[in-house]
Amino acid sequence: MARPISLKIRRKPGCEDVNRPRYMSDHAAGLDVCAACEDDVVLQPGDIRLVPCGFYMAVPVGYEAQMRPRSGLAIKHGIMLPNSPGTIDADYRGEVCVILGNIGKEPYTVTRGQRIAQMVIAPVTQATVVEVEELDETARGERGFGHTGV
Repeated sequence: MARPISLKIRRKPGCEDVNRPRYMSDHAAGLDVCAACEDDVVLQPGDIRLVPCGFYMAVPVGYEAQMRPRSGLAIKHGIMLPNSPGTIDADYRGEVCVILGNIGKEPYTVTRGQRIAQMVIAPVTQATVVEVEELDETARGERGFGHTGV
């Protein structure tokens, strides 16, 4: 296992009652993130809403935070993150929020303190973009979008 890094967080004033991000098992890849909405958020089928999480953070340089859906909310209620994985860059210092969408058939209510997403801290590699006149040929070429079968 890689050496742990430090993830600095600061709670938003008034959100001391909301759990900070935390791993729910010894080998979990993602930290569960909770809703810090002032009032319940009702997601009707087809709705997409921004839900605050009640904290700010400083992701270490060279890393990103990826927001991902919780599998239980997805399979049981159709609650997804439409931009999954959502990326939080190392230089962002605003309140952490999660974009939730309901692809289910029933309304779903998000309550304060509820675990709504998983946050995975991952290393980032930045590329140098080089414009060229031609690219090298490959056996695959331009075939894509299901060219190997369904």
